Amino acid sequence: MKNFNFRSFWSLFWALPVAVVLGGCASGVKLDEPAPVTDTIAKPVDANKTGLVTPTPSKQAASAAKGDSVATRDVTSVNTPPTPQPISPPQGTVKVVLFDYDSFVIRPEFQSAIEAHAKYLKANTTRKVALEGHTDERGGREYNLALGQRRAEAVASALRLLGVQDAQTEAVSFGKEKPAATGADESVWAKNRRAELFYK
Repeated sequence: MKNFNFRSFWSLFWALPVAVVLGGCASGVKLDEPAPVTDTIAKPVDANKTGLVTPTPSKQAASAAKGDSVATRDVTSVNTPPTPQPISPPQGTVKVVLFDYDSFVIRPEFQSAIEAHAKYLKANTTRKVALEGHTDERGGREYNLALGQRRAEAVASALRLLGVQDAQTEAVSFGKEKPAATGADESVWAKNRRAELFYK
């Protein structure tokens, strides 16, 4: 058995800590500072560009791409003017104008209703109104179609005189084909002599 050399042991004992210290200084890592936080998401290498790393989108980026709201995102608010809401058709205003027998003259009691419809149409120039003219059952089919057309056109003319555009009105006649009430007396006929307004 060889003699144990204490001098070699002590040289080795002191050389080891010196090598550790020198190695730590050469790494550039400060041991008294906390370790930096690293991104745990894997970053695959782009096969087309060797050496470049393409970051994988995070959950927040994927959520933002889908249009989801992300609380941590900085968003600059943009003030946009509110979209004007269309005015509702005149509420509580009659949409039926009644006529006397064999007449297409608008009766005075319906003038305020026509004015209300004209006001609405002037405020909403994209809206249109269909005016349907009707008659009672008396008379021939051709005559009643013509009379119904005159009644619808009478309402259309009254609206245009109040400032409604021509393109907003459309007059059509149904004659006696679409009665509002059935029967064979004056109370029923009076309901069928009419022009009706239908908004589009």
